[in-house]
Amino acid sequence: MGRIFEKRKHVMFARFKKMSKAFNRIGKDIEIAVKAGGVDPKANSHLRIAIQNAKSVNMPKDRIEAAIKRASNKDTSGYFEIIYEGYAPHGIAVVVECATDNQTRTVSNVRHHFKEYGGAMGNSGSIAFMFERKGIFKIPIEKIKDVDEFELEMIDHGLDELSGDEKFLYVYTTFQGFGSMQKALEERGIEPASTELQYIPNNTKELTEEQAKEVTELIDAMEEDDDVQNVYHNMA
Repeated sequence: MGRIFEKRKHVMFARFKKMSKAFNRIGKDIEIAVKAGGVDPKANSHLRIAIQNAKSVNMPKDRIEAAIKRASNKDTSGYFEIIYEGYAPHGIAVVVECATDNQTRTVSNVRHHFKEYGGAMGNSGSIAFMFERKGIFKIPIEKIKDVDEFELEMIDHGLDELSGDEKFLYVYTTFQGFGSMQKALEERGIEPASTELQYIPNNTKELTEEQAKEVTELIDAMEEDDDVQNVYHNMA
């Protein structure tokens, strides 16, 4: 019983930790959206997306409302987004997306993570050109009656690529086509399970298992940082 309990406890705590990180990340997204466009989701598309993503990870309603309230307080400085770039071990390109209220702290932490795990921080623009920023809409498959017809129709609204599995369709757009796709889905009453802008590598690099482990250690350390929202890389 003891071993089983310890294993379950480990899994449970890992799940809670992952959930807490997701709540913190989306909470910052909500605050940034409110600061930029106001508290009304109907008039603020970025806030609508953030709230939608909060619901997709079962973020409690009171935490969503608290994030909106904090951001609407004029006395609080709030968060801003910033991107850092660098290399992990074995030449793997890394883009680190942050949301911070203290840039000095954040850049110091990110630089430390790169150095500690055998990587190196780069200058702005030195890595990002190796990635393409794309919008990704994750749509429950049951919301689409005819996938082929949907694909043809969405091409006119910025569809770049469509993939899927048994549960979801993944609609990819260019960064420029993101707004058009969002509007097209809203007009059709199609609510995605989640919506994101991600950095997708133009090419990926194969590593050995041992090399991949070293890179993963760096990525894990970055993702543990409270100021880090997302980490993108070109490891296959």
